Amino acid sequence: MWRTGAPPRRFHDRRDAGHQLAQRLTRVRDERPLVLGLTRGGVPVAAEVASVLQAPLDVIVVRKLGVPSHRELAFGALGEDGIQYINSALVDRLGLTRDEIARVTSAEADELRRRVELYHANRPRLDVAGRTVIVVDDGLATGATARVACEVVYARGATRAILAVPVASPEAVHEMASYVDEVVSVLTPRNFSAVGEWYENFNQCDDAQVIELLRGHTDAN
Repeated sequence: MWRTGAPPRRFHDRRDAGHQLAQRLTRVRDERPLVLGLTRGGVPVAAEVASVLQAPLDVIVVRKLGVPSHRELAFGALGEDGIQYINSALVDRLGLTRDEIARVTSAEADELRRRVELYHANRPRLDVAGRTVIVVDDGLATGATARVACEVVYARGATRAILAVPVASPEAVHEMASYVDEVVSVLTPRNFSAVGEWYENFNQCDDAQVIELLRGHTDAN
């Protein structure tokens, strides 16, 4: 967090953000945590966290369910193992129909399956049962995807889940505190509007980069 009256500087890129985030998490190194990065943008951040903590790295695939007329606005999220969250209040307010919800969910389910198969084609999924798990993304806006990711982690038997992000809206931090054991954020600016605004370089992360980060971490650890 940043001091009142002193505006926080932006992160240079996701690696810089991950390094700064890792400094907030060194206290849990003795718990031998697993680090899971939300695909795709959370993986470069998670890779840096895992390297600093000398922890195993894996990915968790979650897809935002975007409003058809405004895809960046999430009315819910879809995760691995069929776990889903729908913001009923937002759905009602926007008047989304069952058909609209079904179409979006079906399309995102297809993409979710594609990514799971791709990322784990030659790399078994890490077992989180009985472990402390750090779920990492590049930022927290509404919390929809992070909520589903953490539900997946708990459903798979994690004993403790920490949601860790470089930047988050205060509202999202407050809401997510009800769903996970701990929320860690380097910055929680009151004037938060979008995750990308807090990065100097917020380029898209593609499948090839995700696979390379996983392979590189495996080789290094």
